[in-house]
Amino acid sequence: MSRNCMKDLNPIVVDNGSGTIKAGFAGDGQPSTIFPTIIGRLCHSTMVPEISHKDQYIGDEAIKTKEILSIHHPIEHGIITNWDDMEKIWHHTFYNELHILPEQHPVLFSEAPLNPKANREKMAQILFENFNIPAMYVAMQSVLSFYASGRIAGLVLEIGDGVSHTVPIYQGYALSHATNRLDLAGRDLTDFMIRLLAERGYALTTTAEREIVRDMKEKLAYVALDFEQELTTVNCSNNIDKNYELPDGQRITIC
Repeated sequence: MSRNCMKDLNPIVVDNGSGTIKAGFAGDGQPSTIFPTIIGRLCHSTMVPEISHKDQYIGDEAIKTKEILSIHHPIEHGIITNWDDMEKIWHHTFYNELHILPEQHPVLFSEAPLNPKANREKMAQILFENFNIPAMYVAMQSVLSFYASGRIAGLVLEIGDGVSHTVPIYQGYALSHATNRLDLAGRDLTDFMIRLLAERGYALTTTAEREIVRDMKEKLAYVALDFEQELTTVNCSNNIDKNYELPDGQRITIC
């Protein structure tokens, strides 16, 4: 494709996160779509014959029907581990969320720091061969967020769903040799909350129940700005207790 033709194409930006995908058109003030990076398949197709013809449910649709699905995350700790599922999610992003033909748009993809080169090559292969995109660029998530702040030097602390990073940036470039990676992030906090609930007698073990705990964490949990003061408050008051209603109507008190 000639450069003149490329100028007429509106680029697509896809932030490919472990927990959430954000996608939209370059130049827009906000993403056109935001949905969970998950794919769900029926646990027992005979239980719901009226919808058994669907092979998978993606994103928000999977969340809405999570009680009958087995939920899968194609990205673990910032790295794509299931390429078939990831390709299905990209297809859903282009055709169902953005309503575009990918062969008509260059694509900017984000990736986590220290992403293996083999993953980047596999991503390019799928996008060029299966989606026929005209051009693509892969950029580090922390660098893109730094550009958005209008700065060229500083330190980015990024805590996502699957991985956390500290990335020093100088003159707009990430210093890879000084980048630190920690495979501890939001999904691990969900696991920790599942264990705490199990100790109190609430067995939430299926992938659907895991999504319930994630929702519980996001709605009720918070970061303690003063840890010692929080401990004092917990020991002296019950005012911080919060209730969460499960899909079956049962209420759980979080304290």
